[in-house]
Amino acid sequence: MKAAVRAWAELLRISALLTVPGDALAGAAAIGRRPGRGTALAVGASLCLYEAGMALNDWADRDEDAVDRPHRPIPSGRITPGAALAAAGALTAAGLTLAARAGRPALTVATGLAATVWAYDLHLKHTPAGPAAMAGARALDLLLGATATAGTGSGSVGGKRPVGATGTSRAARDAGTVLPTRTARVMGPAQPMRPARTTHPDVRAAVPAAALLGAHTYAVTAVSRHEAQGGSTVAPLGALAAIVALGAAAVREQHGSRDLPPVPGKGGPGDRHRPGASAPRLLLTALTAAYLRTAAKPLLHATLNPSPPLTQRAVGSGIRAMIPLQAVLAARAGAAGTGLAVMGLVPLARTLARKVSLT
Repeated sequence: MKAAVRAWAELLRISALLTVPGDALAGAAAIGRRPGRGTALAVGASLCLYEAGMALNDWADRDEDAVDRPHRPIPSGRITPGAALAAAGALTAAGLTLAARAGRPALTVATGLAATVWAYDLHLKHTPAGPAAMAGARALDLLLGATATAGTGSGSVGGKRPVGATGTSRAARDAGTVLPTRTARVMGPAQPMRPARTTHPDVRAAVPAAALLGAHTYAVTAVSRHEAQGGSTVAPLGALAAIVALGAAAVREQHGSRDLPPVPGKGGPGDRHRPGASAPRLLLTALTAAYLRTAAKPLLHATLNPSPPLTQRAVGSGIRAMIPLQAVLAARAGAAGTGLAVMGLVPLARTLARKVSLT
């Protein structure tokens, strides 16, 4: 029993699972919403689709692994190809089911994500489009978190009440006045109110964060194509340059984060809990430094000595670096608490990586 559990843990690469929840959390932060029910559903869907991709990856690469990695679960005979393929199908169905519970827009994004995962594993991985497909999958995962959070009407980062919380009619909200309710008839005349804000934020606000995460994924995937044989200095050097550029872009304050009008009841201008407000500069710098430290040093080693072990280590570190990058993306969107919570996954991810290989 223990051996079977170990085999499935290796097949599904459970040590990489902790790089997934931050996608949805960063997506929610990017649209100025606190994590809620939709975010939790997006996390569950993402975990299922990620693991589906892992099982499908080993199924598709079973002949190649028999030569380069005979210790992997399928070529070693610990898991049959049929079981791996069945797991990929079941996990994909589970992921789409969870996404559907977050609404039709979330299901649409999740379907695109699932299609990208299957296309990558079955065909695109060994083509020039492979890194772009993997980057697209990660970007879609972040957008899934944004879409699912928006679709279920989670509260805003600034603590504003969602539309409809006053119990007024739609016509009254459109007119900018409150119709007399039973309470109003007892307590006094209706009072004017400001026009209500929309319940569903524009998920396009999450596109810049998705692009940054996708760019990181592209760089790491480009290196991973050489991890079995090694020998490439161009791929890790290019990835190193991309990581440094991404760190510079991530630490830069988002457009419009300065000179914000005050949030009602929250104090002065530029309140840091307002959606779009940046995190404290010190926190943002510290999180970005953690990202660069995790990803850049192993890439430098792989550039100087492109042996398979060092290349594999660079890929593993690049995967783990997604966690501090997600924390940066959440913090720069104004959700400093979410960023710190995501960073809390780093020690556990490091521990799991020692037990089960990330690659």
